[in-house]
Amino acid sequence: MSHITVQQLKELRQRTGAGMLDCRQALEQAEGNMEQAIEYLRKQAAAEAAKRAARLTGEGQVGSYIHHDAKVGALVEVNCETDFVARTSDFRSFADGLADQIAAHDAFAETRTGDVEQLAALPATDRTTETVADAVSHLVAKLGENIAIRRFARLEPGPGERFASYVHGNGRIGVLVGIRGGDLELGKDLAMHVAASDPRFAGRAEVTPAMLETEREIARAQATQAGKPANVVDRIADGKVEKFYQETVLTEQAFVKDPEKTVGQVVVERGGKDALDLRFVRFKLGEAAPRSEV
Repeated sequence: MSHITVQQLKELRQRTGAGMLDCRQALEQAEGNMEQAIEYLRKQAAAEAAKRAARLTGEGQVGSYIHHDAKVGALVEVNCETDFVARTSDFRSFADGLADQIAAHDAFAETRTGDVEQLAALPATDRTTETVADAVSHLVAKLGENIAIRRFARLEPGPGERFASYVHGNGRIGVLVGIRGGDLELGKDLAMHVAASDPRFAGRAEVTPAMLETEREIARAQATQAGKPANVVDRIADGKVEKFYQETVLTEQAFVKDPEKTVGQVVVERGGKDALDLRFVRFKLGEAAPRSEV
C-alpha cells in the first residue's frame, strides 16, 4: 500500500471538502492516486446521499448574499432533516457560500425561481472540479442527514438600485430588498419589516383587478348575509379593499419600528419619492412554494 502523505491529504480535502478520515480511506483505496481517490469519494458520497434521499427535509436555512457593493443580491433555501444539523457551522457555511456563488454567477441573470439543477452542475468552488451536487453529497455523508437545495432567487439592479438583505430567526426567514434612494440602513430596516410583516406586494400597482374584485365580492357577500342595506354594501366592500391594501402591500403597512407611520411615509422621509419604487423577495423556510430539489 502506498504511503499517504500529509500533503496528499490536504490537497484531497481542499479539492473535495471531505473529512480527513474519509480522505485517508480514499487515498488508501486508490493507492495514492489523487484522481482515483476523488472518484472514490464521489461514489461513496453519492451512495450515502441516495440512501437518505427519501427522508423528509423540513428544517434548514435561508442564506443571503449581497455581491459587488450591493449591486447583486441572492437568497437560497437549503433544507435538512433536523434543526440540530441546520445549526451546525458546516451546514450554515454551505448555505451562505451557495448564496455567494449564486450572486456571483452572471449566467443566472435575474430570477425569482432559479434553476436548481443548473446550480447543482456548477463547480463547488473555484479551486475544485467537484460540482455543487457533489458538495451536497459530501455534506450528506459528513452530517448524516438528507440535504436538498430547494430554491433560490437572484436580483440584478435597475438604474440607481441597491440591495439590502436580512435573515431572521436562525435562518428561518430571509429577505432581499431592492431600493432606489436612501441609504443601506433604510434598506436593512425595510428588509427587517418584510421579514416581520410578510407583505405580498411591494406597491399597489402589483395588485391585480381580479384580486380586488375577489375581495369586493367576499365583502359584499358577507355584508348581504349580515342584512346590511344595499346602499351600505358597496361602502363596506370599498373599506374591505382598503384594509386589503393595508395588510398586504408593503408601502401601505404600518412600519414595525414606528407604527404611527406607514412604510411608504418612512421611505419618502428617508429616501425621497423615488425610493417608493422598491421590490423584495422573501423566503420562509418550508413554506409552500413548488420547486425542483437536488
